[in-house]
Amino acid sequence: SLLRWASSLSEPGPTESGPSEGQIFLSESCVKRLLEIAEGSEFLRLQVEGGGCSGFQYKFSLDTVINPDDRQGQRGGARVVVDVDSLAFVKGSMVDFSQELIRSSFQVVSNPQAEKGCSCGTSFSVKF
Repeated sequence: SLLRWASSLSEPGPTESGPSEGQIFLSESCVKRLLEIAEGSEFLRLQVEGGGCSGFQYKFSLDTVINPDDRQGQRGGARVVVDVDSLAFVKGSMVDFSQELIRSSFQVVSNPQAEKGCSCGTSFSVKF
């Protein structure tokens, strides 16, 4: 099932876009893992940066500082923060925690803003 946070990430006022405007969806495994690793006031920060093999890349980090342009959400005690510029690239996406034999990581999956990604799952190109 999807866990989502929306109202704290949406801009104030009416929106004319689709239902995923300003929303990030959190998988159960994401929430569970975040609750295991975050200590005190730590939260998961999701950023989009230029680079990677497809043009843009996702960056995850644990942080404790909320900036003025940040949008934050919480689900079951797990907190995720996205700056407003990065949110434009990931709105409507799901954040998942994937555990495989060779690595475990937070990942952005089902990003409607991305045209294609690379096999590593950390970079993508944007739809125009």
